[in-house]
Amino acid sequence: MTLALSKRASFIHQSEIRNMSIECERVGGINLSQGVCDTPLPPLVERAVTAAVAEGYNSYTRYDGLVELRQALARRLKSYNGLEVDPDRHVIISAGSTGAFYCACLALLNPGDGVILFEPYYGYHLNTLQSADLEPQFVPLHAPDWSCDIAALERAITPRTRGIMINTPCNPCGKVWTRAELEAIGEIARKHDLFVFTDEVYEYLLYDGRQHISPASIPALADRTITIGSYSKTFSITGWRIGYAVADERWSRMIGYMNDLVYVCAPAPLQLAVARGIDSVGADYYENLKREYTLKRDMLCASLESAGLTPIVPQGAYYVLADVGRVAGTTSKDRAMELLRRTGVATVPGSAFYQGHAGDRFVRFCFAKTEVELQNACERLSKL
Repeated sequence: MTLALSKRASFIHQSEIRNMSIECERVGGINLSQGVCDTPLPPLVERAVTAAVAEGYNSYTRYDGLVELRQALARRLKSYNGLEVDPDRHVIISAGSTGAFYCACLALLNPGDGVILFEPYYGYHLNTLQSADLEPQFVPLHAPDWSCDIAALERAITPRTRGIMINTPCNPCGKVWTRAELEAIGEIARKHDLFVFTDEVYEYLLYDGRQHISPASIPALADRTITIGSYSKTFSITGWRIGYAVADERWSRMIGYMNDLVYVCAPAPLQLAVARGIDSVGADYYENLKREYTLKRDMLCASLESAGLTPIVPQGAYYVLADVGRVAGTTSKDRAMELLRRTGVATVPGSAFYQGHAGDRFVRFCFAKTEVELQNACERLSKL
């Protein structure tokens, strides 16, 4: 017998997002590829970490997380998302939203089950499904408004389909799903008895008066939705890895047991700091967040327009997909590397978000940067 990697490993590879970050470091460029969120975290959240350590929050938590964080989330989910949540029965704290999604897949799906991903998709959603021996099934969204053909969604469902992943606001395209779209998906999910997994980590980053609708707030979706979220982007704490899943008690307990098996628990003092942040920041914090990112979005999109790299202006999140067909190259990776060579600005090739060649004309820019760094990047791009 010859030692070898598992069959599962053949599907997994280094994220193109991380690849481009490495390429950016190599040339000393400006990283607009990875959504690392370089902006400062709220001072009260920063202070809360030190306080939590001093208060002794340094041991394992319960399998479902600290009660303080579960209760804070329940209050916020009610006031902002319109969800009635019992912190002791419905909420599981995990190692980031990616950890929450992975544990939900392990708890609720069997090898070979299919899950619908809308293209362009977030690469970690695809990798998570593949690492759990699940079958991704793809339904395209249509630029420039990223509309969804509901009939095409229904046609994509097979006897093996067990779930649908909804990312709102969406990484990488910035789509914010509407109530009408979610209601239509709810009818399909109920008809075919499907789980609905959501990724709502950008729920506070909304532009031009748009409203975030949590799929679980749609009656047809309430008992079959696993709501996945995080304050990583909201508080600029992407490295803390504090995420959560919210689900009906029939699903949440086993998600929690899987979380215990894989991660044991998320870092205890960081959990408490996030809880105190949720309870302490006011409405003005979220409004300032939207205002700040709207200005950065508009700055980047204007620079891309002037450079002849047509942006598809996002409705939410902090990414821009831009058409770079005029840049030399035949693939999106060629074009991303050419942009890096000519401007020193790193992007993510569109192929990271599509099957086949549909993404070859796109790259993704991230504008979660300090104003000075983003301005520098925009000046470099404008010289194209």
